[in-house]
Amino acid sequence: MAKRLLKGARVIDPSVGFDAIADLLYDEDRGVILALEREIAPTEDTVVTDVSGLVAAPGLVDLHVHLRDPGQTHKEDVFSGCAAAAAGGVTSVFAMPNTTPALDSPEVIEALLEKAKTATARVYPVGAVTKGLKGEEMTDFASLKAAGAAAFSDDGRPVLTADFTQKALENAKAVGLTYMAHCEELTLVRGGLMNEGDVSREIGVPGVTRAAEEVGTAREIALAAQTGCPVHICHVSTRGAVNMIRAAQKDGVKVTGETAPHYIALTDEALRAKDADYRMSPPLRTADDQAALIEALQDGTLSSIATDHAPHSPEEKADFSKAPNGSIGMETSLAASLTYLVHSGKLTLPALIALMSTNPAKIAGIPAGTLQAGAAADVVLFDPDEEWTVDVERLHGRSKNCPFKGMTLKGRVKMTICGGRVVYDAAER
Repeated sequence: MAKRLLKGARVIDPSVGFDAIADLLYDEDRGVILALEREIAPTEDTVVTDVSGLVAAPGLVDLHVHLRDPGQTHKEDVFSGCAAAAAGGVTSVFAMPNTTPALDSPEVIEALLEKAKTATARVYPVGAVTKGLKGEEMTDFASLKAAGAAAFSDDGRPVLTADFTQKALENAKAVGLTYMAHCEELTLVRGGLMNEGDVSREIGVPGVTRAAEEVGTAREIALAAQTGCPVHICHVSTRGAVNMIRAAQKDGVKVTGETAPHYIALTDEALRAKDADYRMSPPLRTADDQAALIEALQDGTLSSIATDHAPHSPEEKADFSKAPNGSIGMETSLAASLTYLVHSGKLTLPALIALMSTNPAKIAGIPAGTLQAGAAADVVLFDPDEEWTVDVERLHGRSKNCPFKGMTLKGRVKMTICGGRVVYDAAER
């Protein structure tokens, strides 16, 4: 048995409220944690790694990732996407189904999982709600779960009608998996490219109203209340959506929500240069919406931070008006969140780790987000104070459409361990 002892880090494990200078012992071969204690004496068969000065936390869990595999691998594939994840401290990724073909059959899901066996992060496929994401014919939820689907969504495009969505929630509840909702009323989008507001009017760009997101959010909350199925609201961006989720939770509705680092760090002011790397769906909103999102993270209304990692090629992003929506974010998610939430005094470090690891693991019901004995040895080690400038040419993913490009962030991943295996080591770059 190969044992490795990580010695002297500030270890944060929100699953049990642990936060102290401590030692972490794990079995490299079996990929499991053996002990977390204030002081562990090494034995002859133990390799000791001094990690004093760093923070050790459970590997991050990203509930919202587009790996583009199969069928769109010029943008990203399982291996490049998981390399980006590892460099950002992410050890579990939920792969959204808008691939080519969609993740709408057991065969496609099984092929993705087979490919992911040698990747540097754990891949959890999100099964499509409808075949081809067309909103017309329901997939077989039971067979998709049996093949390895960990949740259900038609993310990238909302399920079109309320009655179809209600049936989908009933099916998800029947197989015991969470429904992840892309909340957007498409009839209200009307060709908008950014948030509708002062900036869009000043620069002459068609906008998307908050109502597009909020109408969709209201529908999903009502159906969650009706069916009792757990619903997770993806990429929340408006104050109105936050208020609806908060009220629903107070009423006992099984609804959770996520937001993304770019909504915390940036506003629609970033669109003035008409750079499509800052176009995503939902769009960057205003400072008031941003404040509401931070309040929601502070009070638990939004219980997770996910990236909506959406790679696109430079050619696709070159034309502002024609470019597809989406930005990449796994490699910068922890650093951006540290910079704009922890170093700004808005969240404590343990609270951030809970939002990026322990809570999303609970939402999805996967065995992650903890450093307790017997758990998977999925660990991120980072320096919370190291500053670095985001150079897209040095990022690990295949695409470069990063909204944090050129920005100096405070906090950097130094090592990522997944299943007892070092999958990223900054010292080797």
